Amino acid sequence: QVQLAESGGGLAQPGGCLRLSCAASGSFFSIDTMGWYRQAPGKERELVGTINTDLLTTYGDSVKGRFTISRDDAKNTVYVQMNSLKPEDTAVYYCNALIRPLYGEYRTYWGQGTLVTVSS
Repeated sequence: QVQLAESGGGLAQPGGCLRLSCAASGSFFSIDTMGWYRQAPGKERELVGTINTDLLTTYGDSVKGRFTISRDDAKNTVYVQMNSLKPEDTAVYYCNALIRPLYGEYRTYWGQGTLVTVSS
C-alpha cells in the first residue's frame, strides 16, 4: 500500500521560514509529478506548487518567489522550502504525488496534511 507522510509543520513567525517534507512509502513502480497544496480555514484547497520528473516546477501566484519545491528521487521525497512567511500562509499543507502502484495505472495519492501556523 502506498502512503505519503508529511513532516515539518509547526509555528513560525512572520518573515520566518519552514521546510516541509513528504516521503512516499510502500510498494510502487514509479513516481511522476509531486506537489503541495494547502487549505486555510474556510477556504478551498489551493495549489502551492508542483515538480515533475524533469524537475520543472510550477507555483501558485500567492507563493511565487517565496517558496521553493524540490525532490529527492532516491528518497522518494518532495520538499517545500517556505521563506518570508506571512500570516496568510497559515493552512494545512498537503502533499500529493502521481504514483504507479504495483498493480494498475498511475493514480494520485494524498498525505494526511501538516499544519503550518504563521503568527507572532
